[in-house]
Amino acid sequence: MTDTTYRKLLKRVVVKPDVCGGEPCIQGTRINVAVILDSLAEGLSPKEITNHFPPLTEQDVRAAVAYAAEVARKVPAA
Repeated sequence: MTDTTYRKLLKRVVVKPDVCGGEPCIQGTRINVAVILDSLAEGLSPKEITNHFPPLTEQDVRAAVAYAAEVARKVPAA
């Protein structure tokens, strides 16, 4: 994945104090990144997630994973 593509994915995630209590969400929705990540952790495929949450696209699911990767890079090792 190119750096430009990665940055475009990250722009799909927004954090606004007046939307979902400031939790990271997919732009234009009230669907939290954590909900998408929880769904992936439960074993749902990106297609199953988008079927369950019609406003989402598979790109949005990828954006949630990219955002989680960015957060993980900033957390100090235990």
